[in-house]
Amino acid sequence: MSRSFAALRRGPRSVPGVSRAELDKDPRDVAAMFDGVARRYDLTNTALTAGWDRRWRAFTRCALELRAGECVLDLAAGTAVSTVELARSGAWCVAGDFSLAMLGAGAHREVPKVAADALHLPFVDGAFDAVTISFGLRNVADPDVALAEMARVTRPGGRLVVCEFGTPTWAPFRAAYYSGLARVLPAIARRVSSNPDAYVYLGESIRAWPSQPELARRIADAGWVDVAWRDLTGGAVALHRARRP
Repeated sequence: MSRSFAALRRGPRSVPGVSRAELDKDPRDVAAMFDGVARRYDLTNTALTAGWDRRWRAFTRCALELRAGECVLDLAAGTAVSTVELARSGAWCVAGDFSLAMLGAGAHREVPKVAADALHLPFVDGAFDAVTISFGLRNVADPDVALAEMARVTRPGGRLVVCEFGTPTWAPFRAAYYSGLARVLPAIARRVSSNPDAYVYLGESIRAWPSQPELARRIADAGWVDVAWRDLTGGAVALHRARRP
């Protein structure tokens, strides 16, 4: 029995608001996990990052080099707080996410919102001038397929920016960072999150994520060119940029 057919046969492994996704990233598990954290997602992010989430959103907007009138897809946008930041450029920005609870939690934000699976984007070829995904590619069941789908819906010459957790470049900081993911992050999440167990998965998924050079190679393999990255916060976060040929 194939992995995908087996997944259709079994019952759901996650209970929204209680459990967490596994590292095989079954889409139902991941969606249920994000449904469970939606209510206090923005507050938790700000607490866990000591406010750096706002800076990372601003860096992402600048890296996209958006112009007024351009069409931009903000994928895995969650509550659309990142989409609002992008819209400051004057571009027309749409928030896409496969967690309906996350989109619902951002209903008060006045940007277009679409239920969207990164592996099967509901848009025609070349629909966007730019596509971005922040802290979401790591949660996709097949990141390579998602990168190819993002290329498909981007016009020739259009841009991609991936903002994602990375591998810290300085060994002492890297050791402290990974220790914090295992011990400090869950402790903070228990105080502020509506689903603290989800943040155990967060730490595990960050440690399992490829390094910046490896992610750059995978972006290029998905059909993007001029791939480059910029380390933020000592490499704990990285911005990867690329262009659609």
